[in-house]
Amino acid sequence: MFKKILIANRGEIACRVIKTARKMGIATVAIHSDADAQALHVQMADEAVHIGPSPANESYIVIDKVMDAIRRTGAEAVHPGYGFLSENPRFAKALEAEGVAFVGPPVRAIEAMGDKITSKKIAQEAGVSTVPGVMGLIEDADEAVKISGEIGYPVMIKASAGGGGKGMRIAWNDEEAREGFQSSKNEAASSFGDDRIFIEKFVTQPRHIEIQVLCDGHGNGVYLGERECSIQRRNQKVIEEAPSPFLDEETRRAMGEQAVALAHAVGYASAGTVEFIVDGARNFFFLEMNTRLQVEHPVTELVTGVDLVEQMIRVAAGEKLSITQDDVTLTGWAMESRLYAEDPYRGFLPSIGRLTRYRPPQEIAAGPLLETAKWQGEAPAGETAVRNDTGVYEGGEISMYYDPMIAKLCTWAPDRAQAIEAMRVALDSFEVEGIGHNLPFLSAVMDHAKFVSGDITTAFIAEEYPDGFHGVDLAGDILRRIAASTAAMHRVAEIRRTRISGRMDNHERHVGEDWVVSLQGQSYPVTVSADRDGASVRFEDGATLRVASDWTPGDQLARLDVDGNPLVLKVGKITQGFRIRSRGADLKVNIRTPRQAELAALMPEKLAADTSRMLLCPMPGMIVKVHVTEGDEVQEGQALCTVEAMKMENILRAERKAVVSCVNAAPGDSLAVDEVIMEFE
Repeated sequence: MFKKILIANRGEIACRVIKTARKMGIATVAIHSDADAQALHVQMADEAVHIGPSPANESYIVIDKVMDAIRRTGAEAVHPGYGFLSENPRFAKALEAEGVAFVGPPVRAIEAMGDKITSKKIAQEAGVSTVPGVMGLIEDADEAVKISGEIGYPVMIKASAGGGGKGMRIAWNDEEAREGFQSSKNEAASSFGDDRIFIEKFVTQPRHIEIQVLCDGHGNGVYLGERECSIQRRNQKVIEEAPSPFLDEETRRAMGEQAVALAHAVGYASAGTVEFIVDGARNFFFLEMNTRLQVEHPVTELVTGVDLVEQMIRVAAGEKLSITQDDVTLTGWAMESRLYAEDPYRGFLPSIGRLTRYRPPQEIAAGPLLETAKWQGEAPAGETAVRNDTGVYEGGEISMYYDPMIAKLCTWAPDRAQAIEAMRVALDSFEVEGIGHNLPFLSAVMDHAKFVSGDITTAFIAEEYPDGFHGVDLAGDILRRIAASTAAMHRVAEIRRTRISGRMDNHERHVGEDWVVSLQGQSYPVTVSADRDGASVRFEDGATLRVASDWTPGDQLARLDVDGNPLVLKVGKITQGFRIRSRGADLKVNIRTPRQAELAALMPEKLAADTSRMLLCPMPGMIVKVHVTEGDEVQEGQALCTVEAMKMENILRAERKAVVSCVNAAPGDSLAVDEVIMEFE
């Protein structure tokens, strides 16, 4: 077995590999750019080597710099993680020439399947059904428009070396095909150092289901079930689960056997993933094979008990697989929610800054995959697990240079309903401050009726949130639970305040019992009666809720029991109440005496400043191109400028017909959120 491994990656996946290597007694080497000098993976590794400036194309994906770090540290093997150099055959060849083991498949397999165009040709030759498209490389935008018209819109414009949603665009007409081709080409060059583009038919209403395969260098191979990855935004996965709520055993076996056969056809050895589109009749079509570890691999580990990183390392060391297909069983259900540094209230645009607060929920080991060994036997009823793969920490910086994903929150339970409920509680318990993030959106999905029923496709987000995410309106029963809880919490805060002010001696009788709780446009007059074990909150209609909690004023997380049901609230103090975040909602909760509530109803609301005649920068980023000049008349939907952030190009468009009166930014300018790019008459 290896004594030292270098991880040619960063962030949460580097931390993930380090954890398994440490368990196996293998020393680790981290590499880092300027921006990552204080990163978590650097702190966790046994050694760390600086390899260049912050941009990935000047550090993490520069093969010569990574090879120099290997030589300097004497690493015997390299785990590439995902992204960056993980599917770069030149890197694998460089390692082979250096006599360093690559913790991944052979070069031939990377070349055959890592390139999406080549992999589709091989799949077709093997008789695998594939999505219609043009396998040849597209030279320019004119050719892209011509080919798109021949295939028939909508089409998917994809980077040959792409992944993680980078370098991918859906085009519905000639104009979008032209724009999408150039943006995909630019993103592909920036993210992968390879700007080759191809086009295929975009299949509407599909499910995205992938099969995890594991092969060794001795001809053995198994499939470890499937992952449902249909909840996607901008072609990037947001929520994954294992198994799929849609597949039956017959389809699962057919997909798995086909995936293993394809892996054997290219001499595959390591962990890999074969991705399929599955239609409503459970017909499946090969998309691509990812010759690396997938971002969403934890859900497979949670339902199978197999540590995929450990297996990759053992295969790279020449060992045979210790399991056969008969050994593979799927136990329980696992969910994964990707926490992104993206602001859901600004169209999910990237957010950067310092994590002033970062408190993940406590991790709990349960189910097939425990911390030290494979779990054996039946899953105890009601037992759940929580896992958080992350690469950040409180006080750390979220940089504009890398992918915006900062954590993967996973839950496991004996069945899907319990796994979803465990995820709801875990999301509500996850505290993140200082940046925009998508926790509210993830919570909203967990409560969405279609998701809960398993009736999902890759169009789920586009169809259910066509105008973007604007928060959640909670149902009346949940509002009542929050109203009762905050009333009880307010009473505790008032007791503390009166004691500190000296207006209270020994008893709590000076704090009133009658209050009016206002939230989400509703007002609830309540009476709070407290005792040593909690408080009974009676509503105007006579209904009473019993609230128990150990919350104390100043705590930013409240765990409560409301009539025997758990409720987790993120708590912030405001005048006459709290800012409460729970189940995807961000609520201003005012708690007033009846007289205060009466007077508050007479107060005028403060109006927001009018910015309708301005184009504001929606995220921290760099201006790539300004498409208009002063004096131009623009039409609704017309491109105004392109902003790049976190390796993604975002085209900002006119919301209505207008005349440009002033342009305040130029290509190359770095802007903060809400800086004025241009103004209109």
